[in-house]
Amino acid sequence: MSKSNASGSRSRLFVVLLVLALLAGLPLAVWLDLSNLTEAALRRQASDLNSVISSVRAYYASNVVARVLAAPGSTKVVHNYEEIPGAIPIPATLSLELGRVINEQQNNIAYRFVSDYPFKGRAPHALDAFEKNALALLREDSNQKITAVSASLVNDKVRIVAPIIMGPACVSCHNTHPDSPKRDWKVGDVRGIQEVTIGQPLAANIFSFKYLLGYFVFMAASGVGFIGLQRKQAATIRGMNKELETANEFLAGLSMKISRYLSPQIYKSIFSGQKDVIIQTERKKLTIFFSDIKDFTALTERLQPEQITALLNEYFTEMSKIALYHGGTIDKFVGDAMLIFFGDPETEGEAEDAKAGLRMAADMQHRLAQLNMKWRGEGIESPFRVRMGINTGYCNVGNFGSADRMDYTIIGAEANLAARLQAIAEPGRIVLSYETYALVRDTVVARALSPITMKGISREVVPYAVEGMLDKAGNKVEIVNEHVSGLDFYLDPSMVSASSADRIRAVLRNALSVLDRAAPKPAGQSPG
Repeated sequence: MSKSNASGSRSRLFVVLLVLALLAGLPLAVWLDLSNLTEAALRRQASDLNSVISSVRAYYASNVVARVLAAPGSTKVVHNYEEIPGAIPIPATLSLELGRVINEQQNNIAYRFVSDYPFKGRAPHALDAFEKNALALLREDSNQKITAVSASLVNDKVRIVAPIIMGPACVSCHNTHPDSPKRDWKVGDVRGIQEVTIGQPLAANIFSFKYLLGYFVFMAASGVGFIGLQRKQAATIRGMNKELETANEFLAGLSMKISRYLSPQIYKSIFSGQKDVIIQTERKKLTIFFSDIKDFTALTERLQPEQITALLNEYFTEMSKIALYHGGTIDKFVGDAMLIFFGDPETEGEAEDAKAGLRMAADMQHRLAQLNMKWRGEGIESPFRVRMGINTGYCNVGNFGSADRMDYTIIGAEANLAARLQAIAEPGRIVLSYETYALVRDTVVARALSPITMKGISREVVPYAVEGMLDKAGNKVEIVNEHVSGLDFYLDPSMVSASSADRIRAVLRNALSVLDRAAPKPAGQSPG
């Protein structure tokens, strides 16, 4: 039980950890998707802004500056337009001014218009490694799209670089201007770069997923609540299981105690549901065994109650083991007597039930001989000598008594006949009724006794005293059984091996010799 509890605890812990891991993975998945979405949006915004500025500068160069230069007049196109009244900025200066305005007004957008060939007298542009590398790459292939993405846990930033291409007007101006650092420009050359940088914290987009986040929060709360409910239910179930385990242990102990008062077959049939505990009987043909200890009353007068109790309990224990081994149903112990029957609640058939009863009786006599030897060794002068009777006939069997107290037993004249057969048996012997003898005649040697009559039975009953058993070949196996003061003798030739036979003969000859020397001669017999 403890192993199953430990396994269940590990399973519950695994489920809890798995749910927590899944719940923890939801914010991570949202953060990754949000980061990708932010990056894509920033790329699109930076590209669009770069395109807009390029279009504005191109329009300004071709439709404003070019028209001013083509028409004679006082308007000048110079880089220092602020110092000359009526002047307008050149396209490069416009881009620089536009970048300054954007940088001042937008916290998350930056625009740079830079070149590594500044005019004389103008401050050089500071280029970082990314810008220098981008400028070099674009001069190799101006069609490239160069971007850089930097991300942190809370912020994403995208930088997009586009080339500044020299047009015909730009080439003419730069190649003739006295302050130009380079005078061999060609149309299509990359003079510099324009860079758009857009940054945005992830938190700015977090509320775009307010419904999804709300759902996640709800699911997380539901998951935590579910885990709490599961833990509460698990604790309740553990408590119930513990109570059930305690109750089961109590019931198991109680049923074990109750089983001591019932025959195992009856106990099994009741607890398996085969039989109901109601007052109900049925008529069956049974083989009934009855045994009684000869002179038990006189024995109780010679021994102390404690000794009698110990002897009787040991006797009943050993006899019960044999009865259960052969499939007998132990009905009851009546003082020193035993009532056992075959055929209910389980039966092997009339003949087999009768044979099982006979084999049981023979084994009981054999075991009793061993017990007598043991008890004599313990100082008991006259141990038990048991008479046994077996009868086969119809009896009423089932629950007898009241609704509050009942007993599973048998009643009928055939049961009484088994007790009567026991009464006429010699100590240490077995007596059968004719009905039983007819069923076991192929396994036993018996002699008929004088017929007897009995109240409740209209016919004469012919008893048969068992003299021996038949082996498998049909040969008689005589059993010699004698127990008197000074002698405990039991001989079953079927159980003697060839190697032991010679030793038994020697023991018997020696016993006769000892008896002849020690025993007094009968009166009138002369010595020798």
